[in-house]
Amino acid sequence: MLTALSIRDIVLIEKLDIALEPNLTVLTGETGAGKSILLDALGLALGARGDSSLVRAGAERGVVTAAFTLSPSHPALLLLREQGIDTEGELVIRRIQNADGPSRAAINDQPVSLNLLRQIAGALAEIHGQHADRALVDVTAHRHLLDAFAGLEAECAEVAALWSRAAAADEALRSHRERMTRAETERDYLEHAAAELKALAPLAGEEALLADARQLMMSSEQFATALTEAEEALAGDGTSVARLNAALRKLERRREQAGGRLDAVCAALDRVLAEITEAERTLADAHVSFRFDPRELEASEERLFALRAAARKYKCTVDTLADVRERINRDLEALGDGGRELAALEKEFARARAAFDAAAETLSTRRRKAARALDKAVMAELPPLKLERARFATAVETDAGKPGPHGIDRVEFMVAANPGTPLAPLMKVASGGELARFMLALKVILAARGSAPTLIFDEIDTGVGGAVADAIGARLARLAEHLQVLAVTHSPQVAARAGQHMLISKMEEVAGKRMVTRVQALSAQSRREEVARMLSGAKVTEAARAQADELLRGRA
Repeated sequence: MLTALSIRDIVLIEKLDIALEPNLTVLTGETGAGKSILLDALGLALGARGDSSLVRAGAERGVVTAAFTLSPSHPALLLLREQGIDTEGELVIRRIQNADGPSRAAINDQPVSLNLLRQIAGALAEIHGQHADRALVDVTAHRHLLDAFAGLEAECAEVAALWSRAAAADEALRSHRERMTRAETERDYLEHAAAELKALAPLAGEEALLADARQLMMSSEQFATALTEAEEALAGDGTSVARLNAALRKLERRREQAGGRLDAVCAALDRVLAEITEAERTLADAHVSFRFDPRELEASEERLFALRAAARKYKCTVDTLADVRERINRDLEALGDGGRELAALEKEFARARAAFDAAAETLSTRRRKAARALDKAVMAELPPLKLERARFATAVETDAGKPGPHGIDRVEFMVAANPGTPLAPLMKVASGGELARFMLALKVILAARGSAPTLIFDEIDTGVGGAVADAIGARLARLAEHLQVLAVTHSPQVAARAGQHMLISKMEEVAGKRMVTRVQALSAQSRREEVARMLSGAKVTEAARAQADELLRGRA
């Protein structure tokens, strides 16, 4: 749910911080007070297109921050974890709109693209109004909503998995057929190449080993000279092993009479002799390792040049020559196996596709059954919303010739607002008010299934009153039992059902030179006055207050 909204320097809002409750929150106020500004700011945080005109005059930038509390398994958090973004604690979206044009976004203080923000925001909140019903007007979402209504998520996942299996089998079969066609055309070339590469027998990493060995052998003379100098230094007069041995023997013969004062000297000389002996041995070993036969260098160079020539010929690197050889051998094997691999791949694809077709057909049957149940439920909601003569139908068009990961169905919500008119796509309904009420009826039926946890309704009660407005308020309250609902409204019947009531107003500041929008959470008494104003207009009468009391008591 949306727990807090902070706005800085957006249009007429200079500074605004509001905390939101999990049930039904209504926002009311005079026309022009700034309710649309509040929704524009929230829309900006949810990924709407930025516009420098949103920045308050005189400010360098506008900032909107929205904080959400979500369950650990919420899809938005799973998507953020896949992107390597920290998801501990609250999820905080910050959108910064600069006055000079560009905007940027961050989630939990980590920069994100606008595309990722929109993906995340779509799982967090939906804005519904007379002309902004993105989630339900979008035909691509209708199938998902029907599946959620019917509880078909497991069946959908199975169909998607079978589609992936069938698609992989189809790709393997197609690839094998292409390889066979290519191999048949190039048989002579492949046989020659296979023989040539077999004789060459390239190994992965061989180029680097040969190049290093070649360089080492070419520099061996320099290494040998340095080693000789070291050997001569060890054998010089200053460090003669024979002289040191003689001196050590003399000292050891007098060691017992020295009372221990020669022990350390003898031990030191013994260590020196041991180190000299080890140095002489390692120098000798190193000398041996740097001895090479010029024919060995020649052979290494010939091998290296042969590998590089083959790589140029087959248009690859030396390290991938072995892979080329393996590919050529597979192509030849495909020609010589009598079609066994082709038959096996064809059989696997047929099995996978048959399994998908069966599961997709079963899913389609359940969707059609669910569609009838959804239609019945929505139709029951329409009369109280002054749509008693309207019709609603879920069209499930099945086309086995156009399969996909979601099955073989195209789902679209259809409506007819008046008797005698044909059913038409929901997105083509002419009246904005009717569209908004259809949206509300659908949302009430779908409730928490297939819905974002926060729903925002923007003046969906426009143009209605009395019993219809009361029916809208009742349905918003029902939705709020499962989801967080925010509603911008002019209807006292809707406002009276709220658990939280906020008043949006516009006032002058700085000696009348600037207008600013304010949002105030109303107390019980202030709420009574606001509902009374909504009932009576500019002048609040005692009769209006009494009627407000009756409305509020009836919703308590």
